[in-house]
Amino acid sequence: MDDFNPCLDCCICCTHFRISFYWAEADDAPGGFVPAEMTEKLNHNLRCMKGSNQVPRRCSALTGEVGRGVACSIYANRPTPCREFPVYFEDGTPNPKCDELRATIGLPPLPQSPLPRAA
Repeated sequence: MDDFNPCLDCCICCTHFRISFYWAEADDAPGGFVPAEMTEKLNHNLRCMKGSNQVPRRCSALTGEVGRGVACSIYANRPTPCREFPVYFEDGTPNPKCDELRATIGLPPLPQSPLPRAA
């Protein structure tokens, strides 16, 4: 259970939310890290991941089949909203939004985390 990563068989959040973030997170800004070619401009201050700004949504960094075997092709360079979305809360309880979204694709609720996650 220690190696359990629910995101590796789900990633429904990558097809549900618009993934918007401060423009300077993109790698065409000094110190940015998100591949700029995978983003689109929303306004003067914000960008979003391509594919997440229209319905149906699917983040341009998402690879694989949702609900079966998926990955983020830029995981180490993913934007802040992706880094901060909690699958588990600090006390180890699953995020109810994850369970709600997982149910829409027929996946079971997340189990209680065996150990509380660090923030």
